[in-house]
Amino acid sequence: MTVVWAGDFPDPFVLRVGSSYLAFATETAGIDVQVMASPDLRTWTHLGNALAAVPPWAERGHTWSPAVLERAHGFVLYYATRLASEGRQALSVAVADRPEGPYVDRTSAPLVYQRTRGGSIDPDTFVDDDGRAYLVWKSEDNAFGGRTWMWVRELTLDGLGFSGRPVRIRRPASTWERTLVEAPCLFRVGSQVHLLFSGGRWDTPEYGVGHAVGPGATGPFLVTTRSGPWLSGPHGPGGQSVVTDPFGGLHLAYHGWLDGVHGYGRGGVRALHVDPLDVSEGTPRLR
Repeated sequence: MTVVWAGDFPDPFVLRVGSSYLAFATETAGIDVQVMASPDLRTWTHLGNALAAVPPWAERGHTWSPAVLERAHGFVLYYATRLASEGRQALSVAVADRPEGPYVDRTSAPLVYQRTRGGSIDPDTFVDDDGRAYLVWKSEDNAFGGRTWMWVRELTLDGLGFSGRPVRIRRPASTWERTLVEAPCLFRVGSQVHLLFSGGRWDTPEYGVGHAVGPGATGPFLVTTRSGPWLSGPHGPGGQSVVTDPFGGLHLAYHGWLDGVHGYGRGGVRALHVDPLDVSEGTPRLR
């Protein structure tokens, strides 16, 4: 488990641009959407804020878990932000000509807001082999004392709306997950689509990453981690993203608490980790 950036960089999403990489992350220190650049996934340079401003309907200070999709007209940023009128998280969308931004959000309302489920967070993008693009995310059912759901929905060609109905793909069903699964991440290898997700309490060492497999973006998904997380450790790994290098190799980006200090109230930092990912035997493993 390799730390490549020791600053606070939660919920990372990594985008390959040619032979180099950009990483986006949850807000910190007044930066709405963090963005960094790297030539090799090891050495990173912080570029500042990728988001020009949150939209008028949003409350600044609550921008989480960004993800980016390249489209014919440019780049689309999805992120969670707080709906000011209701005090709950929702998903919004912004666009830019350059992958690093600045991204401009011209929306007048959220892209996704599941009011009866407590809100919506943790967007991620998936483009299948047939070119169809999807958004995956998590509803905040735990805000009402329930078990969370993870969702997937096909996007329009421009990435600014949806062309299909939302599909529920998983809720907690294992003891280690407690009542929460979040940060869904999809990637395909051959005939299988792999689902990675975080579970457990985010600010404790019990937080970890689960794994499931299915035939396509909408599942059904068979969970392989019922007895415990696929990825765990004293640093509480989670918030994962998978990126493919120019040679076809997979890499897992994720955050983990630095130096065993959990929780921001204790001065903790969720550092960026990146490791090669091997799925040659069906179940992923770090190399």
